[in-house]
Amino acid sequence: MSKDVIAIVAIVSFVIWIAVSREAAKPSKEIKWPIMITLLSAGTLSALVLTISLFQSLPF
Repeated sequence: MSKDVIAIVAIVSFVIWIAVSREAAKPSKEIKWPIMITLLSAGTLSALVLTISLFQSLPF
């Protein structure tokens, strides 16, 4: 993966996790659970992509 794509995925991941933290800061009854589950899934997937790309770029 190119460094530009990884940078874009990192920025998108950062924005997603900010949205997750804002949603999680709400009182329990005000949390929109479908949105929260979608954001958590997208954040986890983007973090996984970043982790895999990081390990692939390590010299062994």
